[in-house]
Amino acid sequence: MPQKITPEERLLSLTVALMANRYGLTKEQILSSVSGYREARAEGRSADALEKMFERDKDALRELGMPVHTLGDAADPDDLREARYVIPKAEYVLPEDIVFTPAEVAILGIAAAVWGESSMSGEAQSALRKIRALGIDVDEPIIGFAPRLSAKDHAFPALRAAHDAHRVVRFTYVKPGDDVPRVRTVEPHALIDYDGRWHLYGFDRDLAQERTFLLSRVVGDVEQLRDRFDPAAAAGAGERARRGLDEVARRNSALVRVQEDSEAALRLRRRGSREDDLVRIPFVDVHVLADELASYGPEVTVVSPDDLRAQVVERLQRTLAAHGVTA
Repeated sequence: MPQKITPEERLLSLTVALMANRYGLTKEQILSSVSGYREARAEGRSADALEKMFERDKDALRELGMPVHTLGDAADPDDLREARYVIPKAEYVLPEDIVFTPAEVAILGIAAAVWGESSMSGEAQSALRKIRALGIDVDEPIIGFAPRLSAKDHAFPALRAAHDAHRVVRFTYVKPGDDVPRVRTVEPHALIDYDGRWHLYGFDRDLAQERTFLLSRVVGDVEQLRDRFDPAAAAGAGERARRGLDEVARRNSALVRVQEDSEAALRLRRRGSREDDLVRIPFVDVHVLADELASYGPEVTVVSPDDLRAQVVERLQRTLAAHGVTA
């Protein structure tokens, strides 16, 4: 009985084959000679099934940061019947003039550990694989510390994947004050963490303008569309988003009184500035801040603005009502 070739082994064999030949291999050469495909063909798999397997593997390699290039006929680039496939070594390995010290490799390893696989971009994961391939020993004492940065919003992985692939997305968004959720079609230009919350910055195709979305308000699944956007449109998007949020925060501030030696005092004083016995806190979204301040209960009293104070009181009254208590 022939030995079973696992998908991982097949991907490894395909990678080696595509890197070993500078001129690339045709699809027929791959399906007839590369381990995994060869055995599948011998088992009687159909040509259609083999081609689908190959397409899936190409997508998997690209997601792993290995650029699979398709070389068509120079006279007719659109004719891919005899196309050759190759992984250019120059685009996969690090340049020879880049050298990392053990301490630098350790710092990069910590950065990877902070993000973790679920929130680290494809480019970052690819870079980490290249660094590990250098074979440099890492200073053990530095690795003892590994903070974590997580992205708990359910929409984050899908939006990050669409951002990396430059694909347009569609999702349902709930904005406070709206009677019904709205469907948005967006080019995801940047994902940024601002004031402890993740935001999507992109071009809203329905409104024909750049907008910022709070990820916690995305409901349901994020649909990745077939349409792609120009990567150049995303250049500097993260900085534009941050400047826009900074400007909103400069225009809005809340004045609150906090209970001494409380969690609210510890958290809010770090973010705001003291004004006598009060704390002034800049904010971007009054609804989000109201949720946070209400969670502190009696530890916080809102002095201004009136809209924020009313929203915090309304949330506290709803909490009391949910527990059968009348104010």
